[in-house]
Amino acid sequence: QVQVVESGGGLVQAGGSLRLSCAVSGSIFVINNMGWYRQAPGKQRELVARIRSGGNTDYADSVKGRFTISRDNAKNTSYLQMNDLKSEDTAVYYCKAGVVKVLAGPYFEVWGQGTLVTVSS
Repeated sequence: QVQVVESGGGLVQAGGSLRLSCAVSGSIFVINNMGWYRQAPGKQRELVARIRSGGNTDYADSVKGRFTISRDNAKNTSYLQMNDLKSEDTAVYYCKAGVVKVLAGPYFEVWGQGTLVTVSS
């Protein structure tokens, strides 16, 4: 069984910073894409940032220049460094990992439970 656990959320003032972590554990052969998504109250879940196994990254326009996604393959962990936070960044942040459990096995995606980020203005 594969588990995805986020951490690092909390309450921060506008202009502040937070660093989220996403740890993937369990029976894993390889982790392909890792992504951070967020869902604000009353809104749909949206992609924030994504990092591929080779290190290429994508960002939502709203966070470009402020957020940085990275990964440590040795630790099966992804990070989201969030700087210059704004009130509109308030949301539950979810991590999604694309995983292959065995060599030549199927690819499937696993979501974490989310971590709440609240930015006060």
